[in-house]
Amino acid sequence: MGKLTRLSERQEACCGLDDRSLSLRRKIIDVMAGAGRGHLPSALSLVEILRVLYDRILKYSPDTPDWPGRDRLILSKGHGCMALYVLLAEKGFFPQDELCRFCKHDGILGGHPEYGRVPGVEASTGALGHGLSIGLGFALSARHDHRDSRVFVILGDGECNEGTIWEAALTASKHRLSNLTVLVDYNKHQSYGPTGHVLDLEPLADKWRAFGFGTREVDGHDVSALESALTGLPFQSDRPSVLICHTIKGKGIPFMENDLSWHHKSSVSESDVATMLESLGGQPCGAPA
Repeated sequence: MGKLTRLSERQEACCGLDDRSLSLRRKIIDVMAGAGRGHLPSALSLVEILRVLYDRILKYSPDTPDWPGRDRLILSKGHGCMALYVLLAEKGFFPQDELCRFCKHDGILGGHPEYGRVPGVEASTGALGHGLSIGLGFALSARHDHRDSRVFVILGDGECNEGTIWEAALTASKHRLSNLTVLVDYNKHQSYGPTGHVLDLEPLADKWRAFGFGTREVDGHDVSALESALTGLPFQSDRPSVLICHTIKGKGIPFMENDLSWHHKSSVSESDVATMLESLGGQPCGAPA
């Protein structure tokens, strides 16, 4: 236990992750290790965003996932789903042991979230570019039905290359959907290169402002900053909001951070898993308790 504590303290000091963030990352690694595959760095950049949403912001009922009064969260960058699954299991949407069946034929958790199969998942995503349009429909429906539900859509930065994102943004602005919030996981990398090289998004904040959104930026791994921003919604009373979250792809595992060779792995060795866990303050495989 002493070794684990010292590793945790050292990791927090070097990368600013507290015990909860470290624990969530270890669970995500366990999920990937069980399946031997997954988009791990894309999940790790999301951890604090999802953590704050589920701990502090969203209205939901795990016992009745289809409760009409709930807030809706759409993970449009569906390939980051391992982080979402860990939070949903933790909050009681499905049993924790379901995580062990990630990408298995007898499980419900696939490599992308599937609506109607996974409790708590609001839309089938991963075909990038569609989540904001779905969220737009949810927000319009809530207004029409006089519900105070809010809608949150998490976009990947590479996903913002898609024209459908900006069509939906124009429509959301036209209808002044103050119940709609976009969060951009801006880790500056996509599957085959830095976003600045593939198709530069900058000036990203100015683009969202020009499309009629109340716009803020935040360190996407700073829990306090995320909570402060998200408790202040909407950013402007008569507009949709966007929070640009500056993150690190693979956050918390130094050898993986911003290394695109890890974007997706179809096989992971026990040695890799041990090194990941040790870097997060966990026990490597075979280490004494």
